Amino acid sequence: MKRTIVALCLILGIVSMVAASGASDKGSGNSAGKVIVKLGIWPEDTLAGDIAMHQQFVKDFNALYPNVVIQPANYKYATDTFVSLAESGKLPTIFETWFTEPQKLIAGGFVKDITQELKALGWDTKMNESIRNLLSKDGKIYGVPRDAYALGLMLNVDLFRKAGLVDKNGIPLYPKTWAELAETAKIIKNKTGSAGLCLLAKDNAGGWHFTNIAWGFGAQFEVQKGGKWIAQLNTPEVIAAVQYVQDLKWKYDVLTPDPTNEDWGTGFRAIGTGAAAMYIAAQDAVNQPTQVNGLPVTDLALVPVPAGPKGQFSLMGGTPYMFAANASSDQVKAALKYLEIMGKAPVVTEKSIAGMKADAQNRQNEGIPVVPTFPAWTDPSYLKAQQDVINQYSNVDMRLYKDYYTKVAEKTNLKTEEPMLAQDLYAELTKVLQAVLTDKNSDIKALLDRAQKNFQGLLDAQINK
Repeated sequence: MKRTIVALCLILGIVSMVAASGASDKGSGNSAGKVIVKLGIWPEDTLAGDIAMHQQFVKDFNALYPNVVIQPANYKYATDTFVSLAESGKLPTIFETWFTEPQKLIAGGFVKDITQELKALGWDTKMNESIRNLLSKDGKIYGVPRDAYALGLMLNVDLFRKAGLVDKNGIPLYPKTWAELAETAKIIKNKTGSAGLCLLAKDNAGGWHFTNIAWGFGAQFEVQKGGKWIAQLNTPEVIAAVQYVQDLKWKYDVLTPDPTNEDWGTGFRAIGTGAAAMYIAAQDAVNQPTQVNGLPVTDLALVPVPAGPKGQFSLMGGTPYMFAANASSDQVKAALKYLEIMGKAPVVTEKSIAGMKADAQNRQNEGIPVVPTFPAWTDPSYLKAQQDVINQYSNVDMRLYKDYYTKVAEKTNLKTEEPMLAQDLYAELTKVLQAVLTDKNSDIKALLDRAQKNFQGLLDAQINK
């Protein structure tokens, strides 16, 4: 009964929201009495199945909210173009970014405070607390999670099979440590001709992945001392991790031909097409090697990140939905209701479950693994509904994923990205990777000393003021 009353109130709230939107409300994107939502989360043109799914979402949405106009406005967050778009008022109403970015976007005044809209829906108390903290400042909330992730190791099962590295059930005998990974990669390279591992070293994604490797060697890239943030990029632990990466290239020769030309997208292409057997990635991107790059759904596995000599850690991050600073409350409310139709909101209704099923059915149709998400919301009924849909539409042998989810569920090994200037940290680390991967005689200590100086300078200029 309570749920029915709440749902009725929400519907009435949307109706009154639309009615209250007059043509004079410039911030609402209002046209002829309609609220216009520019949907930056619309799929890119190449994903026909995803577009068809969203077209149905729009029909379902407009059946409930006919006075809201949904305008497709596909947008991919990029640090080099975001500020200019935000300052010129050209951001879509709702868009995706990364968990490293919210605090910068909030500080810059580029995103809208949606606390009141979330409280009205009751969503503020249903968000994973650590994720809510990432999206908040001074008690105000500026976004909601699309999903979270924990990095693991994706495997091309076919290459493991061809290399004789599977058990009697065809399950890959994957490396448990970084030392084992080097040896496993060498076997795969010798027996199949494909690279054992695709390692990134083109842009910030290289430094991003490297932090996850280095944590296993005991690295701690930044610490707070005496109220100031201190960089620790040239410690023995980081040196050991860089030496390991250099050895993958020059001692073991198991990487793709030019890691300095490998980025997030080419990494998935490598594992999807069989150019490489292993790639650091997470459960939120299982569509990339499969749907986007053609790997059969039965030939992808996801296992835990290997352990280093100082422990096993998995970098936790994710993708939030955020809202342009010039979006009106009406637009925010409408966009949040669209997320509900998609099944991406902590709400269990006939429509939200239909959205979850549409997503799972599309994954089946497009050859994408239907696997559990990393829980960004905490509402038990919502999580149960999600799992029920996954069970209904499952299209993979979960033994290929079981160890990954078991390890992630322990939570003790999860680490969030470094708290201060993470993207700048990644940029400095990528420069080091590029050097050691192109020159086997490079001086690792000297490279890290330079990176240390550069990053500490950034911390002092932007944080330790």
